[in-house]
Amino acid sequence: MYEFAVTSAVTQIRRRGVEISEVTAGSLGAELELEPGDRVMRVNGRPVRDYLDFRFQASGETDLVVDIRKRTGEDWELNIECDEAEAFGLSFEQIVPRQCANECLFCFCKGNPETARPSLFVRDEDVRLSFLYGNYTTLTSITEDEMQRVIEQRLSPQYVSVHATDLEVRAYLLGVDQQRADITQKMQRMLDAGIEIHAQVVLCPEINDGEILGRTIYDLAKLHPRVPSVAIVPLGLTRYLNDERLTPVTPEFCRRTIKEVSIIQTDLRERMGTTFAFLGDEIYLRAGRSVPSRKHYGDYPQIEDGIGMVRSFATEFESLLRRLERKPLRNPERLHGTIMTGTIFAPVLRQQVERMNRRFGTRLQVVAVENEYFGGDVCVAGLLTGGDFIAARDQVCGEFAIIPRVALKSDEPVMLDGVRFEEMQKQFSVPLHAFDLSSLAVALESDFMDADRGAWGLSSARPVRGHHLAAPSSF
Repeated sequence: MYEFAVTSAVTQIRRRGVEISEVTAGSLGAELELEPGDRVMRVNGRPVRDYLDFRFQASGETDLVVDIRKRTGEDWELNIECDEAEAFGLSFEQIVPRQCANECLFCFCKGNPETARPSLFVRDEDVRLSFLYGNYTTLTSITEDEMQRVIEQRLSPQYVSVHATDLEVRAYLLGVDQQRADITQKMQRMLDAGIEIHAQVVLCPEINDGEILGRTIYDLAKLHPRVPSVAIVPLGLTRYLNDERLTPVTPEFCRRTIKEVSIIQTDLRERMGTTFAFLGDEIYLRAGRSVPSRKHYGDYPQIEDGIGMVRSFATEFESLLRRLERKPLRNPERLHGTIMTGTIFAPVLRQQVERMNRRFGTRLQVVAVENEYFGGDVCVAGLLTGGDFIAARDQVCGEFAIIPRVALKSDEPVMLDGVRFEEMQKQFSVPLHAFDLSSLAVALESDFMDADRGAWGLSSARPVRGHHLAAPSSF
């Protein structure tokens, strides 16, 4: 059950305290006889709502009073003396996200078919997840309790979907009234407290582009360096999101946007020493333009929003080729297979793979997979589904096939349409693997399928931002 964003972060909907999910053997938690299923209720008299509260309240303390509700229903009060850096060895239940109460025109959740994975329908609006994973919030309904928590616990940085600083336009995009859409004071309060904010604009043609976009960038630039960057990413339309108020993103629109924003970027670099306003990779690819240089992106402040992923990929791939030069493949001819990816990134990946084939004698090909599940203009790797890959299996050549790791759920081998990876494997006549670039590099450098290693399967992956699915180069 989820909380709505118009209610407090702490309500009677949820149980009090936070549940322990795992206790590391030999840890302080184990010595205290804590067990999975126990709930931490208070630390030094202060209520614990989730594991962030526990981390904040227990961190750096040497004398603690911790109230525990055992899974048996018994209440314990633990008086603990510990070293300042001593870890409890506890893992906790995941945070239950608060849901968004806006009605954004472009919300991707509205563009899902009914058969999509349930988590795709969760419209989170949670400052905790913004801090932890970089999920964007609009701040339209942040409560005073949450605001105080962000400031007190230093939940920085925060990622905020601004979309437009023109209040009328922002209210229109979010589907709320102008009073609620105005977050000027909320942002200023966070910034004054030292909370860093990265901003985002979902660019919707004929709504928040052109002069409105220019004003938004310059308004946010006035807040630099406390607002270090703004990401400008294109609207994405599926066949299910067909609101007549939305205009599709075209190559011509992307070329015009690049021209207009490039002028602003040059001005800001001269005045501030940073690009500050970054266009999503998808805008360059749709326009048929090369992505900017490595220098353009600085420290890649919003890479998981699809800002600089293509450039980073090219840099990492070049590094892989240099390593293969130093340590040549023993059996390059055995590397005969197919890499499947989204249509927008396929030309970029194909160019790099063909370079590797020419230099090292590998026999890899790239297949651009159409997204029939979502339809519309969806063309990125992270939104491909099991059905899409299965539909393209006849294009596979060679002895194996590879799909992008990001097309799978971060903590479970399941696709966006609910198809499990192991079930999809059965539909292919060759072994199927899920890799990101790092795991592909490891596979290549170990001759991919050494007899003593067996077939490569799922690579490990850390959790990623929710909005990372929209990135084009998610191979």
